[in-house]
Amino acid sequence: MIDIQNVNKWYGDFQVLTDCSTAIRQGEVVVVCGPSGSGKSTLIKTVNGLEAFQQGDIVVDGMSIANAKTDLTKLRSRVGMVFQHFELFPHLSITENLTIAQVKVLGRKPEDAKKKGLAYLDRVGLSAHAHKFPSQLSGGQQQRVAIARALSMDPIAMLFDEPTSALDPEMINEVLDVMVGLAKEGMTMMCVTHEMGFAKQVASRIIFMDQGKILEDCTTDEFFTGQRSERAQQFLDKILH
Repeated sequence: MIDIQNVNKWYGDFQVLTDCSTAIRQGEVVVVCGPSGSGKSTLIKTVNGLEAFQQGDIVVDGMSIANAKTDLTKLRSRVGMVFQHFELFPHLSITENLTIAQVKVLGRKPEDAKKKGLAYLDRVGLSAHAHKFPSQLSGGQQQRVAIARALSMDPIAMLFDEPTSALDPEMINEVLDVMVGLAKEGMTMMCVTHEMGFAKQVASRIIFMDQGKILEDCTTDEFFTGQRSERAQQFLDKILH
């Protein structure tokens, strides 16, 4: 589904990604973790072209991001993205947030877009809030709306960039519960997160990054119980304790 091939990226003279390669198969849930500044958020944003890269290629469901002829808008409509800070339109109601991209990007009829959007709003347990505005919801509720919005586009895969890091601790589980449900339904997911409980529960694989490099790419069991690099062990010891 997602094939990352020797991706290199620089910000000026600083190399933020170095020879990153991995592949995510359909239905896999892959958690990307690592210390702050390791390049994990940059890597996930290259998957749908939100961050450009200078060398290598990423192929998503047969579409090459490095190919200048690839329609990135079309690609992004097929790969859902959930950000750290929700990115909802504050001046639009929740229903309007759920429908605007369906209408403008996918060309759906407004009534069809509303029906689908409200179905996913119900899926994340927020149907009673359809007429509210983002500022009237908690952070956890806003993030669940963001997930519903992404799902309304019928994505082939979902990308999550630290979806719980901006939330109060008591709001984290309500978002993770939605993500666990998606994983159990077979959604292909790539998640940047420090939530190791979530990783243990649903991840097929763990990718560990440091200083722009992928140091570990292994099954979840191997990451938590097997032999790891010294750097990955240091990270895990700190985050688990």
